Amino acid sequence: MAYEPVFGALTIHAKGGKAPVGSWSNASRYSCSLDPRINGNVGTKIDVLADLPPDRYELFLLEDGEKKVEFEPETRVPHAAMFTFNKEDHTLGNLLRAKLVKSEHVVFAGYQVPHPLFAVFKLRVQTDGEVSPKEAVVQACQELVKELQILDQEFTKEWELKKIAGGGGDL
Repeated sequence: MAYEPVFGALTIHAKGGKAPVGSWSNASRYSCSLDPRINGNVGTKIDVLADLPPDRYELFLLEDGEKKVEFEPETRVPHAAMFTFNKEDHTLGNLLRAKLVKSEHVVFAGYQVPHPLFAVFKLRVQTDGEVSPKEAVVQACQELVKELQILDQEFTKEWELKKIAGGGGDL
């Protein structure tokens, strides 16, 4: 018997070069039930690689013509707007919300993730009218970038000091 990887599985070939009935390659390549993706045809060859989830980094790459942030003014509440952040998740949503709530001109800031399988969140911001919601979000983003740059500098400084002291250069 010969061993040959097929679609990430191990296939055992018997004499004649054909996979034995019931092997993993038969099970993964052919439909054995009514499958809506192949119009219910039993035994039709399907592409199993098309069913695999995308690589993790692809969840955060924008498609052609897709905007990172979409702005929609709120019509029912004065000085409010809804921002939709594409290809982002709770990390940025919670950071922005926390930063906006601390602002003196922001009356309300909250976010929601419509579905956990899609990297999208909606941020709703209401201000007191002295600044627009868009200005408040831009200001919060600028402050977050400054804070993260300081964190990066401090971490790098401490890391280099630790390497000089000989306590963790090979981590």
